[in-house]
Amino acid sequence: MNRADPLPADSSNYSDPLVIEKGIRLDETSHIAIRRTDYRAPPFRVEATRLSFDLQEGATTVTSAMDVERSGDGDLVLDGQDLQLLSIEVDGRALGGNEYRVEDDRLTLFAIPDRAEVRIVTRIEPEQNTALEGLYRSGSMYCTQCEAEGFRKITYYPDRPDVLSRFTTTIEADAQAYPVLLSNGNLIEDETHQGRRRVTWEDPFPKPSYLFALVAGDLAVKRDTFVTAGGREVRLEIYSEPHNIEQCDFAMGALRRAMRWDEQRFGREYDLDVFMIVAVEDFNMGAMENKGLNIFNTSAVLASPDTAVDAAYQRVEAIIGHEYFHNWSGNRVTCRDWFQLSLKEGFTVFRDAEFTADMHSRTVKRIDDVNFLRSVQFAEDAGPLAHSIRPDSYIEISNFYTTTIYEKGAEVVRMLQTVLGVQGFRAGSDLYFDRHDGSAATTEDFVAAMEEANEADLGQFRRWYEQAGTPLLRVDERWRAGEFSLEIEQVRRDTPNQNDEPPLHIPVEIGLIGPSGEELVLSRLNFTCDAPTDLRGTGMVLHAGSERSTVRFTGLDAKPYVSFLRGFSAPVKVEYPRPAETLAFLAAHDPDGFARWDALQTLLVGEITGRSSNEALITDLFAALLERALRVEDPEERTLLSVMLKLPSESYLFEQVQTVEVDTLVSRRDALMVKLASEHLSGWRAIYEANIAGDYRPDAHGMSLRALKITALGYLCERMAPEELARLLEAQLEQADNLTDRMAALVGLCNSLSLDASVREAALAGFFERWQSEALVVNHWFAVQAGGRFADAQAVQALSRHQAYDQRNPNKVRSIFSVFAQANARNFHAPNGLGYTLLADKVLELNTTNPQVAARLCKPLAGWRRFEQARGGLMKAQLERLRASEGLSNDVFEVVSKSL
Repeated sequence: MNRADPLPADSSNYSDPLVIEKGIRLDETSHIAIRRTDYRAPPFRVEATRLSFDLQEGATTVTSAMDVERSGDGDLVLDGQDLQLLSIEVDGRALGGNEYRVEDDRLTLFAIPDRAEVRIVTRIEPEQNTALEGLYRSGSMYCTQCEAEGFRKITYYPDRPDVLSRFTTTIEADAQAYPVLLSNGNLIEDETHQGRRRVTWEDPFPKPSYLFALVAGDLAVKRDTFVTAGGREVRLEIYSEPHNIEQCDFAMGALRRAMRWDEQRFGREYDLDVFMIVAVEDFNMGAMENKGLNIFNTSAVLASPDTAVDAAYQRVEAIIGHEYFHNWSGNRVTCRDWFQLSLKEGFTVFRDAEFTADMHSRTVKRIDDVNFLRSVQFAEDAGPLAHSIRPDSYIEISNFYTTTIYEKGAEVVRMLQTVLGVQGFRAGSDLYFDRHDGSAATTEDFVAAMEEANEADLGQFRRWYEQAGTPLLRVDERWRAGEFSLEIEQVRRDTPNQNDEPPLHIPVEIGLIGPSGEELVLSRLNFTCDAPTDLRGTGMVLHAGSERSTVRFTGLDAKPYVSFLRGFSAPVKVEYPRPAETLAFLAAHDPDGFARWDALQTLLVGEITGRSSNEALITDLFAALLERALRVEDPEERTLLSVMLKLPSESYLFEQVQTVEVDTLVSRRDALMVKLASEHLSGWRAIYEANIAGDYRPDAHGMSLRALKITALGYLCERMAPEELARLLEAQLEQADNLTDRMAALVGLCNSLSLDASVREAALAGFFERWQSEALVVNHWFAVQAGGRFADAQAVQALSRHQAYDQRNPNKVRSIFSVFAQANARNFHAPNGLGYTLLADKVLELNTTNPQVAARLCKPLAGWRRFEQARGGLMKAQLERLRASEGLSNDVFEVVSKSL
């Protein structure tokens, strides 16, 4: 599943459910923590499940027939929430009242035979399901979302990932209102009688209940075919509401690319006769990998020049790939319990990142991922919500669809590939898939397969799955008469419930560069190291596994420059004091694109945080980069330059300081932006004019041109004369043939200090009038305002009263309130605390209707300890207010209680 992502650092710029008898009680409440160590295998298997849905307006009847077989001691305990129980039969006999017990969240059946058919009939009300879990109504269609614990809102069932069953699903509905009836697997029956249509789908592969899916509606479809490497023809179908269907072409192409890539890179072929995607407007997550029937948030599947910015095209491709790749890393091999969530999500994020890197720029993809990791996941790791990628306990599993599980989990998988090499990693993944196909596995199983396939010892590496927090490396270099040494120290940092942890196995990729900019080939140099090393290409991977590791090079003619942590080979923080001149040299000459970007980021962060004063050096370096940008022809280099020329975002900067002083950091960043705009105004103008693309194409060439042009536009908006700037932005807004350019112009119109407010208001009104019928474009329109320089808490509150806002739609909520809290530092963190109050108010409103969205929304308050005292106190007060509120959901309670 692709969770509803926290916003990227520069988003405003557009550029187990386990059956456990005991738990940990937190507070004097009913909120109970589930512990990983209390896992017990289920006492019954479910060999086959036959579901029948009678969809009626206002109430749906669900009949479940399970073939159960005893596998341990205990009663048959079935999970269930918000269900009306109509009947229970075992082997055709109705049970009496003393043969079962109904509780708020479970149904227990006593004295079940070792083998039996259990038949349960329930009634549910999808139309009233505002939490968007289980079966619910979205517009005119019915759809499901069952991960992690949504299936229990459909029928009583052992709703846990280690119970795998073969599902057969029958759906009956009004043939005219719901001509499309979909579920997992292959269609085996389809008939219509007296105005009612009845279809049956059969999934031949065993799966847990969280992978079940159902869709019913009046939908249009886009069709294609794909021939697998083994010669099987697979039908490809993408469904959406008719008015969105023409925006599905790009997604179809992305799906075909993902299928071919997975065959070539991982040797994984698709296994059903049909692969289906359905676009849904009301969806808590980005998308869901239900076996053979993926359900997507419309924002993650629809793309056209008028409705998707370039970043959205790339996101659609990545998420299409992510959910498809889950067919093996998540579906064919699933999780034993929810503590193993990163087993499928971290592995699949790594797979989709590799897919995107192969389709586009590997360097820029790596920079984007690291930028997001440092801005969002490092903040999570540094705060009270820190947890390991294999957590020890949870109250509400939906709170653990986090950047730690996904992004840090992917980094740990990436490190395995770095340690074992690409071929060794492929051998390990092949063994993992072959050994655990059709079963529920653990992270230990995954690492064990990697070990066995490579005859490697990964005992120390396993600590990455157990330890929370971000490791810190302190680096010291020394030069003396032809000898150069580099010492790397691991610094331990305490995190919630963990302290004094032993060292980790950290693969550190290193290169050396000579004084003329030439890369030194390390295999030709004399060196010694007290840690294991692997020579890779011109550089090396140093396997730091102790508190200190030292590598020494001898026989050098001159002191080299160190290209450190190339490709961000490990998710760590680094303290490596180096002169500004060294960083500038690396930013200009390092052959590793990530290291070039990172050197410049370090320079810029030092200037903005006040740690160093390098204005003149930065100005000169920007001049050289602008000159290079005017000559560049390679799209990948052009895109890299567009990223390098951006200043670090506020969220990125917040993670670089011990105590966050919002006003100081924002004002210093503003000042540097203005200075670079003023010093190079003609250069930015030349870059803008030189990168105007022709007709829109979502390819590498067109995207790179737009990216560099939009970066330049951001600086022009700071210093261009008001009349000229207004003309340029209004012309771009009106004449653009794509949303990327339109949104960049709208951002400029809404954020420039030199333009009159009437210009901003007119542009916003005109834009909405033109695009109000396109929901995704309206979401962008909301986000531009919520993330804008002039959007204080009162303005954001007013925005939520707009006619186009719908609080039942998670995309609308995120486009206003998540953007305001995560991408508008100057206004969300206003000294009066009204931003915090507004966010807490919204959390309370959503707590009863959509707890998942509410819990994610309040996470920006969790970092209150890192802010200066006045603001931290105001944030803490809102958390205390939330904790004191009655009726908090498990989702919100867990976030709030841990934050405090």
